[in-house]
Amino acid sequence: MAWFPFFVSLEGASGLLVGGGRVALRKVEKLLSYGPHLTVIAPDICPELEQLATTSPVTLQRRPFEEYDLDQELIFVIAATGDRELNHRIAQLCRQRRILVNVVDDLQACDFLFPALVQRGRLSVGISTGGASPSAAIWLKEAIERLLPENFAGLLDRLANRRAAQKAEWEDAAGREAAFRREFQQELAASGQESSPHTAGRVALVGAGCGKADLITLRGLRLLNQCKAVVYDDLIDAELLQQVPSHAQRVYVGKRSGRQGVTQEEINQLLIDLAQKDGLVVRLKGGDPFVFGRGGEEILALQQAGVDFEVVPGISSAIAIPAEAGIPVTHRAMSRSLHIITAHTLPGEQPDFRRYGALDGTLVFLMGLQRLSEIAQGLMDGGMDGSTPVAVISGGNAPHCAAVRAPLSGIASAARQAEIQPPAVIVVGETAALNLTATFKTLPVPIPLFTETDLF
Repeated sequence: MAWFPFFVSLEGASGLLVGGGRVALRKVEKLLSYGPHLTVIAPDICPELEQLATTSPVTLQRRPFEEYDLDQELIFVIAATGDRELNHRIAQLCRQRRILVNVVDDLQACDFLFPALVQRGRLSVGISTGGASPSAAIWLKEAIERLLPENFAGLLDRLANRRAAQKAEWEDAAGREAAFRREFQQELAASGQESSPHTAGRVALVGAGCGKADLITLRGLRLLNQCKAVVYDDLIDAELLQQVPSHAQRVYVGKRSGRQGVTQEEINQLLIDLAQKDGLVVRLKGGDPFVFGRGGEEILALQQAGVDFEVVPGISSAIAIPAEAGIPVTHRAMSRSLHIITAHTLPGEQPDFRRYGALDGTLVFLMGLQRLSEIAQGLMDGGMDGSTPVAVISGGNAPHCAAVRAPLSGIASAARQAEIQPPAVIVVGETAALNLTATFKTLPVPIPLFTETDLF
């Protein structure tokens, strides 16, 4: 039998979660935007949940569950301990007290289920198949997300603000409902979504950041969740591709030094062709699209073809890779400027690195490992002291992460001995001597994935 979808206000309500792992974390993340006060009880609590509790109405109690934990005014309890016997005991105790309980991975023990959830401001859509097929629920969730206009939350806010006045204006119910429908259709038309959620194709250039998947922006992640096709580069964290709807087309166009890949002209045309099929195309680029990512060339091609586009910034490797190695690219009283330089040139051009030798601040060279000797010699010929600190770093999602530091005069030899491989970032300047490497490693934040556990 199907489960009836009650919609309940959780604003200020008290809820208890027993269990402190990743499953409990995902439950908390789903609930928080609805305003409850949550208590989490577990002997071990994952770091992400601890971090979340510092900025949210979540109370953590690092200890085992006790029966008296239920002797308070609770609206609901979630048993997510990983211990099946303990979960069942919690469920029995809750029923004795008439407290609604959800038991993770145990449909029969649940009084309520977690739906596949679509939320846009005032809109909440909960989808459940009663445990029959979580995959079907996820499929429907993705279809609804594609259907909704991007500004749907604002549309609802505007309608809500005018609703009271309209109710007063119309005495008869039929006229009032007709007025509500007209206003909704007008708002929908104004958003460009009246006939179809995607009346024309569009391309979003999204910077994936430089490294793990959780460095992407929230806007970039949302676009990935909604796209009909993704065109992606080399060194993109595979977890990001898991965020793309299962029906979406995936096209790899990676290029790396020393390997033949898809030409830029072919990529430009591919984006135009995909967009003209209607729907959202995400061009997923490592780092930031406009920092030596050739994003400008792709935008110019889209403009010329009349294709709508947007750009979502990302964390550039020029900043992220040095930071990963403990090098700030600027530092008070040491480096007051940052120069980001590409070692690649147009065919037939010969780079002149001497002109950078007189620059102050920090110099960051991208795509320059194969020309490291030329860069070092050119900088010294241009007046830079051979003792200037230099770091060469291969990091992020590079296949062979490594770093080496040496004076400018010896950096090429040091990089060869360390067997640094591309892609690598070259940092030149006083800050390259700093070592501010993190003293602890934060676990990557799990990007929300809807699993069967999330839907019970």
